Amino acid sequence: MTNKVSSESIRQTKAVMEEIRRVTTHPWNIMEICGGQTHSIMEYGLDQLLPENINLVHGPGCPVCVTSLEIVEHALQIAMQSDVIFASFGDMLRVPGSSTDLFGARAKGADVRVVYSPMDAVKLAKENPEKQVVFFAVGFETTVPAIAASVLHAEKNHLDNFSILPANVLVPPAMDAILSSPENQINAFLAAGHVCAIMGYWQYEPIARQYQTPIVVTGFEALDLAMGILMSVRQLEGGRYEVENAYARYVTREGNLVAQSMINQVFKPVDRQWRGIGNIPLSGLGLNDNYKQFDASTRFDIQLAQVQESPICIAGSVLRGTAKPIDCPAFGTLCTPANPLGAPMVSGEGACSAYYRYHKVN
Repeated sequence: MTNKVSSESIRQTKAVMEEIRRVTTHPWNIMEICGGQTHSIMEYGLDQLLPENINLVHGPGCPVCVTSLEIVEHALQIAMQSDVIFASFGDMLRVPGSSTDLFGARAKGADVRVVYSPMDAVKLAKENPEKQVVFFAVGFETTVPAIAASVLHAEKNHLDNFSILPANVLVPPAMDAILSSPENQINAFLAAGHVCAIMGYWQYEPIARQYQTPIVVTGFEALDLAMGILMSVRQLEGGRYEVENAYARYVTREGNLVAQSMINQVFKPVDRQWRGIGNIPLSGLGLNDNYKQFDASTRFDIQLAQVQESPICIAGSVLRGTAKPIDCPAFGTLCTPANPLGAPMVSGEGACSAYYRYHKVN
Protein backbone atom coordinates (compact mmCIF):
# COMPACT_ATOMS: atom_id res chain seq x y z
CA MET A 1 0.00 0.00 0.00
CA THR A 2 1.07 3.61 -0.52
CA ASN A 3 2.77 5.86 2.00
CA LYS A 4 -0.51 7.79 2.30
CA VAL A 5 -1.95 4.96 4.42
CA SER A 6 -1.10 4.85 8.12
CA SER A 7 0.42 1.74 9.66
CA GLU A 8 -2.68 1.31 11.81
CA SER A 9 -4.94 1.47 8.76
CA ILE A 10 -2.75 -1.13 7.03
CA ARG A 11 -3.00 -3.39 10.07
CA GLN A 12 -6.78 -3.02 10.18
CA THR A 13 -7.14 -3.59 6.44
CA LYS A 14 -5.06 -6.77 6.62
CA ALA A 15 -7.24 -8.00 9.49
CA VAL A 16 -10.39 -7.36 7.44
CA MET A 17 -8.86 -9.19 4.47
CA GLU A 18 -8.15 -12.19 6.70
CA GLU A 19 -11.74 -12.14 7.88
CA ILE A 20 -12.94 -12.08 4.26
CA ARG A 21 -10.84 -15.18 3.59
CA ARG A 22 -12.26 -16.86 6.68
CA VAL A 23 -15.95 -16.28 5.86
CA THR A 24 -15.84 -16.87 2.09
CA THR A 25 -16.99 -20.33 1.03
CA HIS A 26 -18.50 -19.60 -2.41
CA PRO A 27 -17.39 -17.64 -5.48
CA TRP A 28 -18.91 -14.15 -5.64
CA ASN A 29 -18.83 -11.32 -8.16
CA ILE A 30 -18.91 -7.91 -6.48
CA MET A 31 -19.20 -4.74 -8.57
CA GLU A 32 -17.90 -1.40 -7.38
CA ILE A 33 -20.13 1.17 -9.02
CA CYS A 34 -17.70 4.08 -8.74
CA GLY A 35 -14.62 4.70 -10.86
CA GLY A 36 -12.89 6.36 -7.92
CA GLN A 37 -13.26 3.11 -6.02
CA THR A 38 -11.83 1.21 -8.99
CA HIS A 39 -8.71 3.36 -8.90
CA SER A 40 -8.35 2.89 -5.14
CA ILE A 41 -8.71 -0.88 -5.51
CA MET A 42 -5.98 -0.92 -8.17
CA GLU A 43 -3.71 1.48 -6.27
CA TYR A 44 -3.90 -0.44 -3.01
CA GLY A 45 -3.81 -3.83 -4.75
CA LEU A 46 -6.91 -4.96 -2.88
CA ASP A 47 -8.05 -7.27 -5.67
CA GLN A 48 -4.77 -9.19 -5.33
CA LEU A 49 -5.21 -9.59 -1.57
CA LEU A 50 -8.66 -11.13 -1.84
CA PRO A 51 -9.32 -14.87 -2.01
CA GLU A 52 -9.43 -16.17 -5.58
CA ASN A 53 -13.17 -16.82 -5.45
CA ILE A 54 -13.93 -13.12 -4.87
CA ASN A 55 -14.02 -11.33 -8.23
CA LEU A 56 -14.21 -7.54 -8.24
CA VAL A 57 -16.05 -6.26 -11.32
CA HIS A 58 -15.64 -2.68 -12.49
CA GLY A 59 -18.97 -1.05 -13.34
CA PRO A 60 -20.14 2.06 -15.23
CA GLY A 61 -19.18 4.38 -12.38
CA CYS A 62 -17.21 6.87 -14.44
CA PRO A 63 -19.47 9.71 -15.66
CA VAL A 64 -16.96 10.83 -18.26
CA CYS A 65 -16.81 7.29 -19.62
CA VAL A 66 -20.56 6.82 -19.98
CA THR A 67 -21.30 10.20 -21.59
CA SER A 68 -22.68 9.12 -24.93
CA LEU A 69 -20.90 9.66 -28.21
CA GLU A 70 -23.95 11.60 -29.41
CA ILE A 71 -23.67 14.10 -26.53
CA VAL A 72 -19.93 14.47 -27.12
CA GLU A 73 -20.63 15.20 -30.78
CA HIS A 74 -23.30 17.72 -29.74
CA ALA A 75 -20.75 19.39 -27.47
CA LEU A 76 -18.23 19.58 -30.31
CA GLN A 77 -20.74 21.16 -32.66
CA ILE A 78 -21.78 23.77 -30.09
CA ALA A 79 -18.16 24.53 -29.17
CA MET A 80 -17.33 25.28 -32.80
CA GLN A 81 -19.93 28.08 -32.99
CA SER A 82 -18.18 31.44 -33.38
CA ASP A 83 -20.14 33.18 -30.62
CA VAL A 84 -19.71 30.42 -28.00
CA ILE A 85 -17.43 29.98 -24.99
CA PHE A 86 -17.66 26.29 -24.15
CA ALA A 87 -16.79 25.53 -20.52
CA SER A 88 -16.05 22.03 -19.26
CA PHE A 89 -14.33 20.05 -16.55
CA GLY A 90 -10.86 19.15 -17.80
CA ASP A 91 -11.33 15.39 -18.08
CA MET A 92 -13.99 15.82 -20.79
CA LEU A 93 -11.61 17.58 -23.18
CA ARG A 94 -9.87 14.40 -24.31
CA VAL A 95 -12.94 12.17 -24.61
CA PRO A 96 -12.98 11.14 -28.27
CA GLY A 97 -15.90 11.93 -30.50
CA SER A 98 -16.25 10.26 -33.86
CA SER A 99 -13.29 12.18 -35.32
CA THR A 100 -11.87 14.57 -32.69
CA ASP A 101 -12.24 15.78 -29.10
CA LEU A 102 -12.68 19.16 -27.42
CA PHE A 103 -8.91 19.67 -27.40
CA GLY A 104 -8.99 19.16 -31.15
CA ALA A 105 -11.86 21.62 -31.46
CA ARG A 106 -9.84 24.18 -29.49
CA ALA A 107 -6.88 23.64 -31.81
CA LYS A 108 -9.22 24.51 -34.70
CA GLY A 109 -10.20 27.80 -33.08
CA ALA A 110 -13.05 26.91 -30.73
CA ASP A 111 -13.11 28.86 -27.47
CA VAL A 112 -13.02 25.86 -25.10
CA ARG A 113 -12.11 26.59 -21.50
CA VAL A 114 -11.46 24.35 -18.49
CA VAL A 115 -13.40 25.29 -15.36
CA TYR A 116 -13.36 23.82 -11.88
CA SER A 117 -16.96 24.62 -10.99
CA PRO A 118 -20.20 25.43 -12.84
CA MET A 119 -20.09 28.82 -11.13
CA ASP A 120 -16.87 29.55 -13.04
CA ALA A 121 -18.96 29.27 -16.21
CA VAL A 122 -21.56 31.64 -14.76
CA LYS A 123 -18.75 34.12 -14.08
CA LEU A 124 -17.63 33.79 -17.71
CA ALA A 125 -21.16 34.64 -18.82
CA LYS A 126 -21.15 37.78 -16.66
CA GLU A 127 -17.76 38.85 -18.02
CA ASN A 128 -18.58 38.11 -21.67
CA PRO A 129 -22.14 39.36 -22.34
CA GLU A 130 -21.56 39.29 -26.09
CA LYS A 131 -20.86 35.53 -26.00
CA GLN A 132 -23.00 32.48 -25.36
CA VAL A 133 -21.42 30.53 -22.49
CA VAL A 134 -22.25 26.83 -22.37
CA PHE A 135 -21.32 24.56 -19.47
CA PHE A 136 -20.94 20.82 -20.16
CA ALA A 137 -23.04 19.38 -17.32
CA VAL A 138 -21.43 15.97 -16.80
CA GLY A 139 -21.35 13.79 -13.71
CA PHE A 140 -23.28 11.56 -11.36
CA GLU A 141 -25.42 12.94 -8.55
CA THR A 142 -22.39 14.45 -6.81
CA THR A 143 -22.00 17.28 -9.35
CA VAL A 144 -25.71 18.08 -9.75
CA PRO A 145 -26.27 20.40 -6.74
CA ALA A 146 -23.56 22.78 -7.95
CA ILE A 147 -24.96 22.67 -11.50
CA ALA A 148 -28.46 23.38 -10.19
CA ALA A 149 -27.08 26.30 -8.17
CA SER A 150 -25.44 27.73 -11.31
CA VAL A 151 -28.75 27.64 -13.19
CA LEU A 152 -30.57 29.31 -10.28
CA HIS A 153 -27.86 31.98 -10.06
CA ALA A 154 -28.07 32.64 -13.81
CA GLU A 155 -31.85 32.99 -13.55
CA LYS A 156 -31.62 35.38 -10.60
CA ASN A 157 -29.08 37.55 -12.42
CA HIS A 158 -30.91 37.43 -15.78
CA LEU A 159 -27.95 35.89 -17.59
CA ASP A 160 -29.57 35.09 -20.91
CA ASN A 161 -26.20 34.10 -22.37
CA PHE A 162 -25.67 31.16 -19.99
CA SER A 163 -26.84 27.60 -20.63
CA ILE A 164 -25.86 24.01 -19.85
CA LEU A 165 -25.59 20.94 -22.04
CA PRO A 166 -27.31 18.35 -19.81
CA ALA A 167 -25.45 15.04 -19.56
CA ASN A 168 -25.81 14.05 -15.90
CA VAL A 169 -26.52 10.41 -15.12
CA LEU A 170 -28.03 8.59 -12.13
CA VAL A 171 -26.72 5.52 -10.31
CA PRO A 172 -29.87 3.55 -9.29
CA PRO A 173 -31.24 3.12 -12.85
CA ALA A 174 -27.82 1.89 -13.97
CA MET A 175 -27.82 -0.74 -11.21
CA ASP A 176 -31.31 -1.80 -12.26
CA ALA A 177 -30.23 -2.07 -15.90
CA ILE A 178 -27.21 -4.23 -14.98
CA LEU A 179 -29.19 -6.56 -12.73
CA SER A 180 -32.05 -6.98 -15.22
CA SER A 181 -29.72 -7.83 -18.10
CA PRO A 182 -29.65 -11.46 -19.31
CA GLU A 183 -25.84 -11.35 -19.11
CA ASN A 184 -25.82 -10.25 -15.47
CA GLN A 185 -23.49 -12.16 -13.14
CA ILE A 186 -23.24 -9.60 -10.33
CA ASN A 187 -23.92 -10.89 -6.81
CA ALA A 188 -23.43 -7.65 -4.82
CA PHE A 189 -22.70 -3.94 -5.25
CA LEU A 190 -20.38 -1.50 -3.51
CA ALA A 191 -22.26 1.80 -3.71
CA ALA A 192 -20.41 5.11 -4.02
CA GLY A 193 -20.16 6.96 -0.72
CA HIS A 194 -19.98 10.46 -2.22
CA VAL A 195 -23.14 9.89 -4.29
CA CYS A 196 -24.98 8.55 -1.23
CA ALA A 197 -23.81 11.53 0.84
CA ILE A 198 -25.99 13.65 -1.45
CA MET A 199 -28.83 11.28 -2.30
CA GLY A 200 -28.89 8.90 0.67
CA TYR A 201 -29.34 5.19 0.06
CA TRP A 202 -33.10 4.69 0.42
CA GLN A 203 -33.41 4.45 -3.38
CA TYR A 204 -31.27 1.30 -3.35
CA GLU A 205 -33.49 -0.65 -0.95
CA PRO A 206 -36.11 -1.71 -3.55
CA ILE A 207 -33.30 -2.79 -5.90
CA ALA A 208 -31.68 -4.98 -3.25
CA ARG A 209 -35.04 -6.61 -2.48
CA GLN A 210 -36.17 -7.10 -6.08
CA TYR A 211 -32.96 -8.66 -7.33
CA GLN A 212 -31.85 -10.25 -4.05
CA THR A 213 -28.54 -8.42 -4.30
CA PRO A 214 -26.72 -6.91 -1.31
CA ILE A 215 -25.69 -3.26 -1.70
CA VAL A 216 -23.11 -1.81 0.69
CA VAL A 217 -22.34 1.92 0.76
CA THR A 218 -18.62 2.44 1.14
CA GLY A 219 -15.87 5.00 0.79
CA PHE A 220 -12.57 5.15 -1.04
CA GLU A 221 -9.79 4.30 1.39
CA ALA A 222 -8.37 0.79 1.56
CA LEU A 223 -10.07 0.07 4.88
CA ASP A 224 -13.39 1.48 3.66
CA LEU A 225 -13.37 -0.77 0.61
CA ALA A 226 -12.23 -3.83 2.53
CA MET A 227 -15.07 -3.36 5.02
CA GLY A 228 -17.55 -2.92 2.17
CA ILE A 229 -16.37 -6.18 0.61
CA LEU A 230 -16.54 -8.01 3.95
CA MET A 231 -20.08 -6.79 4.63
CA SER A 232 -21.13 -7.85 1.11
CA VAL A 233 -19.63 -11.33 1.55
CA ARG A 234 -21.25 -11.77 4.96
CA GLN A 235 -24.64 -10.99 3.44
CA LEU A 236 -24.11 -13.32 0.50
CA GLU A 237 -22.85 -16.18 2.65
CA GLY A 238 -25.78 -15.69 5.03
CA GLY A 239 -28.44 -15.38 2.34
CA ARG A 240 -29.29 -11.76 3.18
CA TYR A 241 -30.04 -9.08 0.58
CA GLU A 242 -30.05 -5.67 2.22
CA VAL A 243 -28.60 -2.19 1.91
CA GLU A 244 -25.92 -1.58 4.54
CA ASN A 245 -23.90 1.53 5.27
CA ALA A 246 -20.15 1.11 5.78
CA TYR A 247 -19.57 4.86 5.40
CA ALA A 248 -21.68 6.18 8.28
CA ARG A 249 -19.21 8.96 9.07
CA TYR A 250 -20.45 10.76 5.92
CA VAL A 251 -23.63 9.04 4.74
CA THR A 252 -27.16 8.82 6.12
CA ARG A 253 -30.15 6.94 4.71
CA GLU A 254 -31.92 10.20 3.82
CA GLY A 255 -28.91 12.05 2.41
CA ASN A 256 -28.62 15.84 2.04
CA LEU A 257 -32.23 17.04 1.85
CA VAL A 258 -31.28 20.63 1.01
CA ALA A 259 -29.22 19.49 -2.00
CA GLN A 260 -31.96 17.11 -3.10
CA SER A 261 -34.53 19.92 -2.96
CA MET A 262 -32.37 22.11 -5.19
CA ILE A 263 -31.88 19.26 -7.65
CA ASN A 264 -35.62 18.57 -7.81
CA GLN A 265 -36.37 22.24 -8.34
CA VAL A 266 -34.17 22.51 -11.44
CA PHE A 267 -34.07 18.99 -12.89
CA LYS A 268 -36.29 16.04 -13.68
CA PRO A 269 -35.43 12.42 -14.59
CA VAL A 270 -35.18 11.75 -18.33
CA ASP A 271 -34.11 8.82 -20.48
CA ARG A 272 -30.37 8.90 -21.16
CA GLN A 273 -28.11 7.19 -23.67
CA TRP A 274 -25.02 5.67 -21.97
CA ARG A 275 -21.87 5.26 -24.00
CA GLY A 276 -21.28 1.63 -24.85
CA ILE A 277 -24.41 0.55 -22.99
CA GLY A 278 -27.41 2.09 -24.70
CA ASN A 279 -30.55 3.81 -23.51
CA ILE A 280 -31.46 3.46 -19.83
CA PRO A 281 -34.92 4.83 -18.97
CA LEU A 282 -35.01 7.73 -16.50
CA SER A 283 -31.27 7.46 -15.89
CA GLY A 284 -30.41 11.08 -16.65
CA LEU A 285 -31.39 14.55 -15.56
CA GLY A 286 -32.94 17.13 -17.87
CA LEU A 287 -34.05 20.63 -17.04
CA ASN A 288 -37.56 21.14 -15.67
CA ASP A 289 -39.94 23.14 -17.85
CA ASN A 290 -39.39 26.31 -15.79
CA TYR A 291 -35.69 26.22 -16.69
CA LYS A 292 -35.82 25.02 -20.31
CA GLN A 293 -34.40 28.36 -21.46
CA PHE A 294 -31.05 27.25 -20.00
CA ASP A 295 -30.88 24.05 -22.11
CA ALA A 296 -28.10 24.36 -24.69
CA SER A 297 -29.30 21.24 -26.50
CA THR A 298 -32.36 23.20 -27.70
CA ARG A 299 -30.81 26.68 -27.79
CA PHE A 300 -28.53 25.75 -30.69
CA ASP A 301 -29.82 24.30 -33.96
CA ILE A 302 -27.43 21.39 -34.43
CA GLN A 303 -27.80 18.65 -37.02
CA LEU A 304 -25.79 15.55 -36.14
CA ALA A 305 -24.73 12.87 -38.58
CA GLN A 306 -24.78 9.20 -37.61
CA VAL A 307 -21.89 8.44 -35.26
CA GLN A 308 -20.14 5.17 -34.45
CA GLU A 309 -17.69 3.96 -31.83
CA SER A 310 -14.27 2.56 -32.69
CA PRO A 311 -14.89 -1.04 -33.87
CA ILE A 312 -11.95 -2.41 -31.86
CA CYS A 313 -12.80 -0.67 -28.56
CA ILE A 314 -14.64 -2.86 -26.03
CA ALA A 315 -15.43 0.02 -23.65
CA GLY A 316 -19.10 -0.96 -23.62
CA SER A 317 -18.31 -4.43 -22.31
CA VAL A 318 -15.96 -2.96 -19.69
CA LEU A 319 -18.63 -0.50 -18.54
CA ARG A 320 -21.25 -3.26 -18.32
CA GLY A 321 -18.88 -5.37 -16.24
CA THR A 322 -18.78 -8.24 -18.73
CA ALA A 323 -15.10 -7.72 -19.65
CA LYS A 324 -11.98 -6.26 -18.08
CA PRO A 325 -9.66 -3.76 -19.74
CA ILE A 326 -6.96 -6.37 -20.36
CA ASP A 327 -9.47 -8.34 -22.45
CA CYS A 328 -9.30 -5.59 -25.08
CA PRO A 329 -6.85 -6.30 -27.94
CA ALA A 330 -6.04 -2.58 -28.14
CA PHE A 331 -5.27 -2.12 -24.42
CA GLY A 332 -1.84 -0.61 -23.85
CA THR A 333 -0.93 -0.68 -27.53
CA LEU A 334 -3.38 1.06 -29.87
CA CYS A 335 -5.19 2.50 -26.86
CA THR A 336 -3.19 4.40 -24.22
CA PRO A 337 -3.83 7.54 -22.13
CA ALA A 338 -1.87 9.49 -24.73
CA ASN A 339 -3.93 8.06 -27.60
CA PRO A 340 -7.26 6.83 -26.17
CA LEU A 341 -9.75 4.96 -28.36
CA GLY A 342 -12.41 4.94 -25.65
CA ALA A 343 -13.45 7.13 -22.75
CA PRO A 344 -12.43 4.63 -19.98
CA MET A 345 -8.79 5.23 -20.96
CA VAL A 346 -9.22 9.02 -20.75
CA SER A 347 -10.83 9.70 -17.42
CA GLY A 348 -9.11 9.66 -14.05
CA GLU A 349 -11.99 7.39 -12.98
CA GLY A 350 -11.91 5.05 -15.99
CA ALA A 351 -11.19 1.36 -15.47
CA CYS A 352 -8.83 1.20 -18.45
CA SER A 353 -6.88 4.18 -17.13
CA ALA A 354 -6.63 2.49 -13.70
CA TYR A 355 -5.34 -0.77 -15.20
CA TYR A 356 -2.81 1.13 -17.34
CA ARG A 357 -1.62 3.37 -14.48
CA TYR A 358 -1.18 0.57 -11.97
CA HIS A 359 0.22 -1.92 -14.49
CA LYS A 360 -2.59 -4.42 -14.07
CA VAL A 361 -1.74 -7.02 -16.72
CA ASN A 362 -3.15 -10.27 -15.38
